[in-house]
Amino acid sequence: MEAVVDGVTIQLSEAGWLENLSEWSEGLAVEVSKSEQIPELTEEHWDIIKLAREYFKDNGVVCEPRKFSKIMAKQYGKDRSSQKYIYSLFPQGLIKCANKIAGLPRPKGCS
Repeated sequence: MEAVVDGVTIQLSEAGWLENLSEWSEGLAVEVSKSEQIPELTEEHWDIIKLAREYFKDNGVVCEPRKFSKIMAKQYGKDRSSQKYIYSLFPQGLIKCANKIAGLPRPKGCS
């Protein structure tokens, strides 16, 4: 599978995960989001994407959903931190959808 962003072809796994993490860009995020049935990335989407990328950069692993909700609550408040809220923006959830759009590695056991 592949995506074309600004005339550059970027390799994705069969499930749509970025193969080379250094090739991520906001343009790629927009393309991947379309395949995840998210027609437009809003500021709320970007807040989650950026926070997920920041966590990965600081810790070297993707954040598990419960911990991510706690981080969201601390940074954005209770209304924007529940799993229900995250699923309202990313229908497949943090692990399968938001992390994929954020260009993070696919966690073990995740299709």
